[in-house]
Amino acid sequence: MSSDSQQPQPPAGATADTAALLLCGARLTDGRTVDVRIGGGRIEAVGTAGSLPTHGARVDLTGYLLLPAPAEPHGHADTALSADCPGPVSYATEDVQRRATEAALLQLGHGATALRAHVRIGDVQGLGPLEAVLQARRSLRGLADLTAVAVPRLLTGVAGADGLAMLRDAVKMGAGVVGGCPDLDPDPAGYAEAVLEVAAEQGCPVDLHTDGDDPARLARLAAMVGGLRPGVTIGPCGALGRLSRDAAARAADQLAAAGVTVVCLPQGGCGGTEVRGVAPVRLLRAAGVRVAAGSGTLRDVANPVGRGDPLEAAYLLASQGGLRPAEAYGAVSGAAREAMGLPDVRVEAGFPAELLAVRGERLAGVLSLAYSRIVVHRGRVVARTSAVREYCDSAAALELPRQGRPDARP
Repeated sequence: MSSDSQQPQPPAGATADTAALLLCGARLTDGRTVDVRIGGGRIEAVGTAGSLPTHGARVDLTGYLLLPAPAEPHGHADTALSADCPGPVSYATEDVQRRATEAALLQLGHGATALRAHVRIGDVQGLGPLEAVLQARRSLRGLADLTAVAVPRLLTGVAGADGLAMLRDAVKMGAGVVGGCPDLDPDPAGYAEAVLEVAAEQGCPVDLHTDGDDPARLARLAAMVGGLRPGVTIGPCGALGRLSRDAAARAADQLAAAGVTVVCLPQGGCGGTEVRGVAPVRLLRAAGVRVAAGSGTLRDVANPVGRGDPLEAAYLLASQGGLRPAEAYGAVSGAAREAMGLPDVRVEAGFPAELLAVRGERLAGVLSLAYSRIVVHRGRVVARTSAVREYCDSAAALELPRQGRPDARP
């Protein structure tokens, strides 16, 4: 089965993912404080603090909450970090590769060790942006796993013939997912059929942009993709929340029956859609739809302040979407990984060592103030972010109570 996990492996000696690593004193979401021993890119053992010997490196995670690493199921690598470019955005190979690499590293620093990047193909740029993103993927080996989604503009009519041929070429080049924006084609149903045909030929997953504003169009799409394997993802479906509740509920039931995953974008939209807003996450989940959350665009013209931070997406789902903190984090971690065809991650023996440690004691606090982070990919620390807050001396004169751990004794 094709999935985003099928990435080129790093050359021998390029990473330390086979070395032993001990994460000491980490707090888990169930309240336990544990040591976690890692080897060969997987979790070997989880035990009480101080109980696990190791001959490898040690990382002190006292004061950190240890979580399965998030994943990014919906980014736009070719346009990332282009909002401040003077004049027209450059799509020269070296410029796209630089922006895509920098964007991936920013998101890795936030904790996303796997990323799915939508890349436009066709028009005057042809396959150039895709080649640049694939080069960025190669340069990131051992740091993060990057999968490209080929996004043609047109696939129907006379003008769409070139796009269809280019889509097939994109898969041959290394695009791991086929996608696009049916809403922007004169024949949305024909566009979706063309994408599904190429996906069936190549055994690729499908990831389509849609606002979700047309219930009949969503119903046709659900009927087309029912039972398709690998699966189908759509998003961001921001307009679905503007339909009547009955219409939205019917659409949710149809998507659930077809096994379609919806990726919402709590931090903003993207260039492939017109509607701002977030899909009705609670309604979709209640119907049985798998819902993941992505970041969308990262500082391009569609969202010049996009952060590309999965924890911010989870924060928004909790603060504005009404999800519990665990559900919100699950949308950017377990659900995102499942949507991308990646293996499940738990802080348990035998699971992949794809982990994020965030300074804090409980998940709600971590989503509120996720400043200091340590990222583990394939069993080694690949990114660290540290934050220090200081107050001037006059604060002491106020005789404010000192903060401490809730369970700390005076």
